[in-house]
Amino acid sequence: MEISKEQYEYSLRRIEKLLPLVTDETPLNDKNAVELTIVSDVVEAYEKIHYPIAKPTIEELIRLSLEENGMTQKQLAEKIGVSPSRVSDYISGRAEPTLRVARAICMILGIAPAAMLGL
Repeated sequence: MEISKEQYEYSLRRIEKLLPLVTDETPLNDKNAVELTIVSDVVEAYEKIHYPIAKPTIEELIRLSLEENGMTQKQLAEKIGVSPSRVSDYISGRAEPTLRVARAICMILGIAPAAMLGL
């Protein structure tokens, strides 16, 4: 079933009204909790089609994870055993890490291996 823009916008408005009424303590069978689940599913389905989010590239994953971890390229290079210029190559997209290096980057920066593989 195709979700219309009107249904999407209605669902967004309902979510705004329902969020203050549903807490972690609200029973799952509460009418507001049930409605919130349904309209949230409508919004998710519509956005998946009309506002898809592209998977991050290896470069973006490394750059963002460095920022989140408060780590420099040089620090990462030391931990994974490559030169700082090589890390720069990974972040700029000039080179891709080997499987061994990618595994080390995932472990050090807390990146899910599936994300690094683009899955």
